[in-house]
Amino acid sequence: MIQVESLRKTYLSRRRASGVGQALLSLVKPSRERIEALKDVSFSIERGEIVGYIGPNGAGKSTTIKVMCGILVPDSGVCLIKGRVPWKERAAHVAGIGVVFGQRSQLWWDVPVIDSFELLRDVYRVPGREYSASLEELVSALDLSPLLGQPARSLSLGQRMRCEMAASLLHSPDILFLDEPTIGLDAVSKLAVRAFIERANRERGVTVILTTHDMHDIEALVSRVILIGKGEILYDGGFEALVAGGRATGAGIEAVMAALYGEMGIA
Repeated sequence: MIQVESLRKTYLSRRRASGVGQALLSLVKPSRERIEALKDVSFSIERGEIVGYIGPNGAGKSTTIKVMCGILVPDSGVCLIKGRVPWKERAAHVAGIGVVFGQRSQLWWDVPVIDSFELLRDVYRVPGREYSASLEELVSALDLSPLLGQPARSLSLGQRMRCEMAASLLHSPDILFLDEPTIGLDAVSKLAVRAFIERANRERGVTVILTTHDMHDIEALVSRVILIGKGEILYDGGFEALVAGGRATGAGIEAVMAALYGEMGIA
């Protein structure tokens, strides 16, 4: 379903030292640094998998997700999602994917949540009967009834993320990209989001690609992880095998992963 081969992506970043003089110099002679966000990244994901795509900040996770969503165009390499090139066939591609960015919202801030859902129905051109059935299922699964009449700005973070999950699945996508979906959530909200992700995968057969720094999300949801560091794939396999050695010492999962990052030189 998802095939990624030899993806590369480089950014040019402007750099300067502090001070007024350096600021003026940068206007005349700007200094730029090449940052290799992705270096020869390759992997494949089968239909119905839940895959954890993990790594420290700046590892290349979000860049990969944006390429697979069609937001970014790589410098080179192959990315095929259900046989399509995401950035070349965006309209057809986005109709079959759902995306949740934990720090960005697809809900309109000042209108009731149900109005945002209606707008998304029009954007994705979901037939009325299909939309009604999907909405009813999602409202029930995520307990959204009390929230539908409230504007997004009045919701707590946990409430908003439940609505974001529903918004991403209204058009019944085959693939769900989740970039930090539980960031900032309390324990109860995290459990609710995890349970819904598992249910969507089990009942709808949705393929899930999950990036997160919360290793408890990974532990609860996935059996396979892809570990990226400094733009390169460092591990692709079972989560239990990755952490088995550290767990033998009795360390918590977060400590185990932090130690692994350090051992691999990507902390």
